[in-house]
Amino acid sequence: MQPSSGIFDDQSALWNGLAGRAWVDQQALLDALFRPMEAMLAQAAVDARATSVLDVGCGTGSTTLALARRVGRSGHCVGIDISEPMLDLARARAEAEGASAIFIGADAQTHAFDPASFDLIVSRFGVMFFSDPVAAFLNLRRGARDGARLAFIAWRGADENPFMTTAEGAVAPLLSNLPARRPDGPGQFAFADDRRVHAILEEGGWAGIEIRPIDIPCILPESALVPYITRLGPLGLVLQEMDQATRTSVVETARAAFDPYVDGQEVRFTAACWMASAQAT
Repeated sequence: MQPSSGIFDDQSALWNGLAGRAWVDQQALLDALFRPMEAMLAQAAVDARATSVLDVGCGTGSTTLALARRVGRSGHCVGIDISEPMLDLARARAEAEGASAIFIGADAQTHAFDPASFDLIVSRFGVMFFSDPVAAFLNLRRGARDGARLAFIAWRGADENPFMTTAEGAVAPLLSNLPARRPDGPGQFAFADDRRVHAILEEGGWAGIEIRPIDIPCILPESALVPYITRLGPLGLVLQEMDQATRTSVVETARAAFDPYVDGQEVRFTAACWMASAQAT
């Protein structure tokens, strides 16, 4: 097999392809796993007394819908994402719930938002994938009203999140085609350096910047561990290319590496993240 180190370079292809479909398939699991982060961002809407909210990198819509519940039917909630498979599910969920949230299929880095239309902009793990983060936050600032709040949660570094790289670390000796993670992004750990994040936000036109570490306990059902590690992340992207014998060996190796995280019928780990906030002035 040829090396797939460039597979993360085209974010649109990635999230409209294997990665997007995997998140759709694992939507219920991922929503449950990341519900604490969702609750923090929904509370931000209450604290900011927001009436018009933008959710950046909204995915399958869980956080957008939680925000819509908080602002009420008189409010305005918009989710934006580049993944059409994920947005299709988000729209179906909003329709089933009778939510007033709407979803835009576009890149938040370049989309022409109506000027000064949001009083809160949030993101749950959606802002680390911009090709030009300064340009992205400048664009978001143009869509924000003066005094609007920005609140997002992003991963800290891979060294502080060993659960997230356990699978690829375990199977790396068996495979030559694992996609390489680029520490300068775009990608899961692109915002690992809080000084870089602060500079990005400042150059992006935001003030009153606060970036604080948060450590969030996370729980998965043990029965969901194999689907989780075989559909998501770098390993999930290359498993489809393997013959059955190789796949079985790789999956067994990866699963065994997670034994330290298994506690009976549950898998427990800590998500090491940043909670970042700022204001449009």
